[in-house]
Amino acid sequence: MAGYSVEERAAPHSLEYRLFFKDAAGCYISPFHDIPIYADAGKNVFNMVVEVPRWTNAKMEIATKDPLNPIKQDVKKGKLRYVANVFPHKGYIWNYGAIPQTWEDPSHKDENTGCCGDNDPIDVCEIGSKVCSRGEVIKVKVLGTLALIDEGETDWKIIAINVEDPEADSYNDISDVRRMKPGYLEATVDWFRRYKVPDGKPENQFAFNGEFKDKDFALNVIKSTHEYWKALVAKKTDGGEINCTNLTVSNSPFCCSQECAKATVDAAPPCKAANPIPPEVDKWFYYQKN
Repeated sequence: MAGYSVEERAAPHSLEYRLFFKDAAGCYISPFHDIPIYADAGKNVFNMVVEVPRWTNAKMEIATKDPLNPIKQDVKKGKLRYVANVFPHKGYIWNYGAIPQTWEDPSHKDENTGCCGDNDPIDVCEIGSKVCSRGEVIKVKVLGTLALIDEGETDWKIIAINVEDPEADSYNDISDVRRMKPGYLEATVDWFRRYKVPDGKPENQFAFNGEFKDKDFALNVIKSTHEYWKALVAKKTDGGEINCTNLTVSNSPFCCSQECAKATVDAAPPCKAANPIPPEVDKWFYYQKN
């Protein structure tokens, strides 16, 4: 896990649950701000923070508004969020997470999509064979991207593969995914189009008619979101409620001490046994595609 470890607080599947991150020395860090974007910049290999392991339903995410940005479960109207199983998809169909040190700026209108950013780190769908663990930090090769328009916001989905996957060397661009995993990209579009329908929302839309853009396009998108992040942590952009507390970013006015970071973690409830997942999370949803 590249020397990173995690520390659980409160009970999984509870409103209080948090997953804090530590570096190789055991010091607390922010997975949003302190884990480098690149694992190997020369080879365009990126770090990815796994938020949701494949086949699971709990909508876990980096808590961008909390100090140290631990992973927590998303909440809507006071209830923990679980993605529905929209037939034939069981939970998330990839390891899902984010590239650290990136930010989709909500004040920037994307020239490709005509929509502003979604105020989060850039999302990644990792397509390798291994089911990763929540909080795992893996190294990924970027292969392409899909531009989801989610409730009027640009929400890029980067398609990538773990560099340690046995087949990683065979994947170098989005066309390789289409060739070696036939149906996977189509299933990915279908998943994002329909995943909110069980909640009574309309199907999601896409830029580029739902077509995937290639590796070079995806790399440019990631690099632009890294520049927006740099402005955010340097306080050159108004981040609103985003919490920029970090321990390693030079020249950031939001840098804090390890003592301060430890106090943040210590204030969270102690780790407890996981709460049961509600039985309705296993329900299948069927409906006629438009």
